[in-house]
Amino acid sequence: MERMDRIIGLHHLLRRGKPVRMAQMIEALTVSRATVVRDLEYMRDRMGAPIYFDRAANGHRYDPQAPAFELPGLWFNASELYALLASEQLLETVQPGVLAPHIGPLKARIRSLLEKSGQQVDTVTSRIQLLGSARRRTESAHFGYVAQAVLNGWPLDIGYHSRSRDEITPRRVHPYRLIHYRENWYLVGYCEHARALRFFSLDRIRRCTSAETPFMPSCEHTLDRYVGASFGIFGGEARAWAVLHFTPQAARWAAEEEWHPEQKGEWKEGGYELQVPYADGQELIMDILKYGPDVEVVGPEELREQVAARVREAAVRYG
Repeated sequence: MERMDRIIGLHHLLRRGKPVRMAQMIEALTVSRATVVRDLEYMRDRMGAPIYFDRAANGHRYDPQAPAFELPGLWFNASELYALLASEQLLETVQPGVLAPHIGPLKARIRSLLEKSGQQVDTVTSRIQLLGSARRRTESAHFGYVAQAVLNGWPLDIGYHSRSRDEITPRRVHPYRLIHYRENWYLVGYCEHARALRFFSLDRIRRCTSAETPFMPSCEHTLDRYVGASFGIFGGEARAWAVLHFTPQAARWAAEEEWHPEQKGEWKEGGYELQVPYADGQELIMDILKYGPDVEVVGPEELREQVAARVREAAVRYG
């Protein structure tokens, strides 16, 4: 048992108001007498706990004349502190710089507590890493503002950059959810311009202000279906099911991947068949192409021809 766990246990025994004998503490914590003595001294000297020995009752207790003593806030054992530091690093890696202003003070306090427990703080940051790929940079100010709008139900006026047209258009959005998907952040909200639910990539937001208009709430079930009904980040109800056949070699990987929560997979002679619901083939085609000759689109015919066309274009480019 770690020291912080033992101190929490001692605190629960002492706060009952009755003197606690040494034998009771040893039995409750399953440690030696010397360990209990050291922990009591630590609580009294380092934490200011009003512990004294009641000779008449032959036990330790909190001084009933002293103000009620409580353990300081943010009280964790070493393992929990390591987990918190690791989580902080994972969150920060998800989007560097975005969360630092908000959790910096918490991180400093966690480090301070960990150092007091005699642990090596740098172990977490040096041995736990999350490597990103294809991450797009999001302005931290925009992230914070959008996050507040999502949580508080504030309509937003944004300037949204379209890569395909290379232009910025004004949009009024009623924000509902923030989603982190494939290294990037997306806002799900009702767009007054489109008169429908839409995904907005946060890295494409060029300006962001609150809108002077009543917030339009959304049905959670409708949002769930929009976000999760079909493959990828292109939301909406699925309009078709892609049927993919993987070679035996590629099947070793494909059979263990989750492309969609409602996917269907089946081992067949000569490989593995995967069925995935989708609304827009754009992102799905990119994932299919990464398997190269080890996958074949069995259906629908429209998707099969789109993938075949991309393969033919690639073959022409490479001569």
